[in-house]
Amino acid sequence: MAATILAVDDSASMRQMVSFTLKHAGYEVIEATDGVDALEYARSNSVSLVLTDVNMPRMDGITLVRELRQLTAYKFTPMLVLTTEAGPEKKMQGKQAGATGWLVKPFNPEKLLATIAKVL
Repeated sequence: MAATILAVDDSASMRQMVSFTLKHAGYEVIEATDGVDALEYARSNSVSLVLTDVNMPRMDGITLVRELRQLTAYKFTPMLVLTTEAGPEKKMQGKQAGATGWLVKPFNPEKLLATIAKVL
């Protein structure tokens, strides 16, 4: 069975690119437009990995990672942050929230897939 990835980004074009890359590699993809939608989905479904942007309306990616880590089902789920933010402070916030890894946009599809393969 293919791993299911929850892709969270407020940009429709970015979700489309990420989704295309992941589906092409054989993953099942669930899309969410922000942290609130993602958290709602995660509360009643489980996924193999969460891939989230940082800057989104309603709930940002770092808060989403922190909230998901508090759910028993997501204690050990790999969570990758895919963002334009490359500053050490933001990365540290992500790490402290429980992010497994940090990738900077624009993303390289091969690097994204290699990172996902490594943490799954």
